[in-house]
Amino acid sequence: MKIGTLGAGTIAQAIARHAIRHGHEVVLSNSRGPASLAPLVKDLGARATAATPAEAAVADLVVLAVGWPQVPDVAAQLPPLDGTVVIDATNQFDSPPPNVKIANLGDLTGSEYVASLLPGARVVKAFNALFAQFIAPDPRHEAGRQVLFLAGDDTDAKNTVTGLASQFGFAPVDLGTLREGGRLIQLGGPLSGLHALKQD
Repeated sequence: MKIGTLGAGTIAQAIARHAIRHGHEVVLSNSRGPASLAPLVKDLGARATAATPAEAAVADLVVLAVGWPQVPDVAAQLPPLDGTVVIDATNQFDSPPPNVKIANLGDLTGSEYVASLLPGARVVKAFNALFAQFIAPDPRHEAGRQVLFLAGDDTDAKNTVTGLASQFGFAPVDLGTLREGGRLIQLGGPLSGLHALKQD
């Protein structure tokens, strides 16, 4: 599978390393341009390349992992994403810690808002509820596998993300739709920041 990342920070890098380890190709992008990613691409190896966000979005699966204030700008740069599976790994921080402010989206969940900016994309909320330092290591532990909560409105898209996460070693747990499940794992939700192991 070819996986594109919109953003190249800690979460995108962690997912990229898992993907490359399991034989996938990764195309990374950020707001500063492909040249700024040269050291990272070299570190990741032959299966990694750098591109613009528009180029990275032309992939089998796309990971959205940028700061919340950047989401609209990034979305505006992208080509049509008809049918593309997009993992929404964002959290609606209007301002980051220590002075946390959560964006007020009214009745919408964060991922419903993201989906509204990406018409045609099949959005799956995932990887946002885990602290980045717990995404990067091997998710298989002596006591069990790291649980990965996910939510989405498209069953096939969720199956794709579930299969990928399982390959990485996570234990995916489907929470339902972007509205119901997304609310559980977004900022302020009861499962946000909850780290659990599934005993097999």
